[in-house]
Amino acid sequence: MYEAKNFTHLLGMNGMSETLLNNHFTLYQGYVTNTNKLIDLMKEKMAGTPEFAELRRRFGWEFSGMRMHEIYFEGMSKDGTRLGLKSTSLIEKDFGGLENFKKELTALGTMRGIGWVVWVQDITKPEGKTFLHWIGEHEVGQLPDTKILLAMDVWEHAYITDYGIKRADYITAYTGVINWDAVESRI
Repeated sequence: MYEAKNFTHLLGMNGMSETLLNNHFTLYQGYVTNTNKLIDLMKEKMAGTPEFAELRRRFGWEFSGMRMHEIYFEGMSKDGTRLGLKSTSLIEKDFGGLENFKKELTALGTMRGIGWVVWVQDITKPEGKTFLHWIGEHEVGQLPDTKILLAMDVWEHAYITDYGIKRADYITAYTGVINWDAVESRI
């Protein structure tokens, strides 16, 4: 069974209130709880039944919600960290620099809709090309054979408490607390 990770060390982080973070942690814990419930329920249902099919579909939603939040929270630190050598190299190669990376991240993050902006690396190529990509909801639009290096939550619950509908302001705050050490470890 899965256990919710503790991300309370992020409390006091610049640009995100304690209320916002605690609400977000509770939401994440719900994904963990529901993932475990679905694992148990799927053992009881027979293949070929409508219940089995719906449980399997729902599992993708809950599991992906759990994992995306873990990548998101692990990718932040109270004051951010400095870009590492591998991150800098990939950002220079694939985006032409950090400002272009942030510009594209913001462009994707301010699109209408709910979902995630992820920085992924193609793991099928030795040079490991990277992309910024939109994932709808939690599981719609995942790119096969890529590794998520960074995930930015752009569902309303991630920002509306502190920023109202000003998603771009949230994105600016988010880019200031990126844990580049975590990103480096994923490359």
